[in-house]
Amino acid sequence: MRKLKLLILTILQIPVRIFSKISPFTLIRDSKLRRNCAILSNTRFYSSSIDEYSYIGRNCFISNTRIGKFCSIADNCNIGLASHPLTWVSTSPVFHKGNNILNTNFAYNEFNDFKTTEIGNDVWIGINVCIKAGVKIGTGAIIGAGTIITKDIEPYAIVVGCPGKTIKYRFDDEKRGALLKSEWWNMDKKDLIIAANYINDVNKFIKISRG
Repeated sequence: MRKLKLLILTILQIPVRIFSKISPFTLIRDSKLRRNCAILSNTRFYSSSIDEYSYIGRNCFISNTRIGKFCSIADNCNIGLASHPLTWVSTSPVFHKGNNILNTNFAYNEFNDFKTTEIGNDVWIGINVCIKAGVKIGTGAIIGAGTIITKDIEPYAIVVGCPGKTIKYRFDDEKRGALLKSEWWNMDKKDLIIAANYINDVNKFIKISRG
């Protein structure tokens, strides 16, 4: 019944979505979308939020995730993947509270399988990335294609591999600190248009953002 309601709601939204950046073929449930964001086709976006000037590619699954501003998320990403109890006798979801794909519960033990995942601002996530539920991705981070993320990622880190490892940082400590302090992603549109002329020169950009 719940899936049927979601399908009907999606169909009813098609006329509105045709004139927006949200694909008519995206499933959205219990989520918040700010203006000037985009979600492409065949993506499922559940119990999540996405802020301004961020986009999500095709065929993604995103659950219980908060996405900041100016984020770029490529196709085929899975973000907010459910956890399973590692120290219990069984890892199966039929032994704890909540709905599961089998529609069966032998017990109702407490277990939080969908912790909130946080994606900072100006994060670039490449194609085929998997991010475990409950992870925090710092502002300005880059996650390389095919990377599997199981732990928190620092701001402006470049991370690749399986499991993901930080190979370098985009900027030195001083520049990273200055960019985070500036919170440029929260600038009003007028100030951002001025600062954007220096987006390709981090030193000048920091100077401008300081006013």
